[in-house]
Amino acid sequence: MEILTKAELRVRLDEFLEKISEGAVFIYPTDTIYGIGCNALNERSVQKVRELKRREDKPFSVWVPSLQWIRDNCILDEKSKEALQQLPGPVTLVLRLKNKRSITGNVIKDMETIGVRIPDHWFSKVVEKLNIPIVTTSANKTGRPFMTSIEDIDPEIKEGVEFMIYEGPKEGRPSRIIDLVEGNVKER
Repeated sequence: MEILTKAELRVRLDEFLEKISEGAVFIYPTDTIYGIGCNALNERSVQKVRELKRREDKPFSVWVPSLQWIRDNCILDEKSKEALQQLPGPVTLVLRLKNKRSITGNVIKDMETIGVRIPDHWFSKVVEKLNIPIVTTSANKTGRPFMTSIEDIDPEIKEGVEFMIYEGPKEGRPSRIIDLVEGNVKER
């Protein structure tokens, strides 16, 4: 696993944008904690994230490139449109998916809804430049503590990712989930 700083990523950005587009599984910082993800259009890569996390059944959320992506691919009512004002930020909005081809099917596992995020973080510019959604889930095995520093990384996850963008220890918690379909909020 190659470990990059923000400055190193910036210098080699085109190289890593191509790796992500082609399906690399990687760890990245967010406005809350570290995430593990991949191109959400690459079924094989999404499956690899599932295997690393040992999470076969639950859907994943996606870090989307823009608010326009959400408008184009999700069903929005007035309440949902109002909730979009919380982005970018430390929230995941659960919405009905309108365009099933906007992600590969194993991201949401036969569900009709999807969690979308746009963290308030510099890495959002990378996702925006990619112009594709990436899987966003905590960089830990299911049921284990989430990763807040490089010392927390599970050895199997470390072995299974191609690279990591590291910016030092995090003091956040996972994003708050606002389910705009079922109407509830989940704090993690």
